[in-house]
Amino acid sequence: MNILLAKDRFLSPSRNVLSGLVVAFAMIPEAIAFSAIAGVPPSVGLFGAFILSISLAIFGGRMAMITSVTGSTALLMTGIVEKGNLISPGLGLQYLLAAGLLTGLLQIAWGYLRLAYQMRFVPQSVMNGFVNGLAILIFMAQLEFFLPNISHANETITQLDQLPEVWFLLIITLLIIYFLPKITTILPSALVAILVCTSISNGLDLNFIGLDLKDVPTVSDLPGSLPEALPTFRLPQVDFSLETLGIILPTALAISLVGLMETFLTQDILDDATDKSTNKNVEARGQGIGNILSSLFGGMAGCALVGQSVMNVGYGGRTRLSTLSSGLCLISMILLAKDWVNQIPMATLVGVMIMIAINTANWSSIRDIRRIPKSDSSVMILTVLVTVITHNLAIGLLSGVGLAAILFSRKVAKVIKVESSLTSENQRIYRVKGQLFFVSSIYFRQGFELHEHPKKVTIDMAEAHIWDQSGVNVLDQVIRKIKLGGSEVEVINLNDESLNLFSRIGQAKEAGGRGGEFKSAH
Repeated sequence: MNILLAKDRFLSPSRNVLSGLVVAFAMIPEAIAFSAIAGVPPSVGLFGAFILSISLAIFGGRMAMITSVTGSTALLMTGIVEKGNLISPGLGLQYLLAAGLLTGLLQIAWGYLRLAYQMRFVPQSVMNGFVNGLAILIFMAQLEFFLPNISHANETITQLDQLPEVWFLLIITLLIIYFLPKITTILPSALVAILVCTSISNGLDLNFIGLDLKDVPTVSDLPGSLPEALPTFRLPQVDFSLETLGIILPTALAISLVGLMETFLTQDILDDATDKSTNKNVEARGQGIGNILSSLFGGMAGCALVGQSVMNVGYGGRTRLSTLSSGLCLISMILLAKDWVNQIPMATLVGVMIMIAINTANWSSIRDIRRIPKSDSSVMILTVLVTVITHNLAIGLLSGVGLAAILFSRKVAKVIKVESSLTSENQRIYRVKGQLFFVSSIYFRQGFELHEHPKKVTIDMAEAHIWDQSGVNVLDQVIRKIKLGGSEVEVINLNDESLNLFSRIGQAKEAGGRGGEFKSAH
C-alpha cells in the first residue's frame, strides 16, 4: 500500500481518468464471466457494470470505490434464472431483473434503518468463512469449462476433444497473471493475459503438436451476444403479483444483504488505505439506487469490487471522476471493440476467475486455523460448509452468525457464579456474580440449596445483572421455592436497570416485583 501514501500527486483529473481506464479493462472479462455464472447473456453483466459505475459515481457514499457485477451476487442469481427458464425460456432473465429491482429497494431501506451499525456484530470468523466460501464457489463455477461432464458432454461449452487446447490456454493465462507482476505492473496482468491469449488463439498455428487453438470456445460461444448499442429503459417483463414476489424475494433479500456486506468490507479497506472515514449508510442507499437503475436498463445487480477498488486507488483514483470514467470507458470499449471481445478464449476468462477466487480467499485464516480458538474455527468451517453445500452465501452467513451466537451464549452463561456461605445456623447468604439471562438461568438455579431451609436467606445481586425475562423468571422461581420451604427471603443490591426490569415483569416483592401468585414461575 505504499503507492497510496503519495496522495497529493494523484488528485489531478487526468490521473483519475487514467485509473478509471485501467479498471475498465479489468472489469470487462469479469463482467462477462459473472454473466456466464448467472446463466445470462454477456450484455447483462456488461450493462450492469456500466450502469452501476455511473450511478455510484453520483449517488455513492464512498468516492473512488468501484461497484459492478460480482461473483457473490452472480452466484445468488443462478437459482432464480434456472427456475424462470424452466417455466418459460427467457423468463429467468426477467426474474433476475425484477429481483435486482427489489434488491435496490431493500438496500435503500437498509440504509435508512442503519444496517451498517448492525453488521458490526458479525464476528470475524463469520467474515472469514464468508470470503472463503465465496472463493470456493467462484472456483467451482469454473469447473465445467475445463473439466466438462463426460456424461453430459453435449451440454457443455467445452467439448471433450477441446480439453488439450483449453488447458494449454488456461496454463498460459495463469503463468502471465502470476509472473508478469514480478517484471512490471504498468498494466494489470489479467489484461495482458487476455491480450496475449486472444492473439495466440487467433494467430498461432500449433497443429504440429496436435493443438488447434482456433477451435477453442470463445466469448461468442456464450448464450446471447454482446451489446451493439447503449442500454434502454425497460421494466422487467414479469407479472407483478404476490406469486412473483414470493419467487424473487428470497433472492433479492440475499443479494441485498450479501452485497452490502461485501461493499462495507471494501469500504473499510479503502477508508483504512486512504485514512478517511465514510458513511456506510449513505453508501447502502447509493448501492440501492444503482441496482434499481441497473435493473431498469437491463443490467445485473451488483456491489463493490474489492480487487478493482484497491486497483483504482492504487493507480491514483481518489474522486468520483475515476468511478465515472471506468463506466464510460467500459461501455466505449465494448461498443467499439465488440468483434475483438467476442474472440477472447473462455479458457482465459476461466483463468482470470481462478485468480479472483485465489485472491478472494483469506489464506491467513486457513494457515492459522490451529492457533485461533476452536470456537472461532468451528464457526468459520460451518460457514464455509453450509455456503458450499447450499450454494447460497446468505444461508452460509446466517448459519455462521447463529453458531457464533450460540457459542457466545454458552461462554457467557458459564461466567455466572453463585457463592454461598452460612453465617449462622439460621441464615445463609448467596452472592451472585455474572449475567443472568436465558442461557445462564440453569446455572443460576443450580447454585442454590433449595432443600435446605434456614430461617433467613439473603440473595446478594451486587455483582450480577438481569438481562431478560428468563432472568427475571428464574429469580422469581428461586425466591418462590425458598419461601415454600419456610425461609424468609431478602434480595439486596439489585442495580437500577435490573430493578426496573423486575418491577415491570417480576412477581416477588422481595426483589421489587409486583406481587401476586408468581405466574411467571409456572
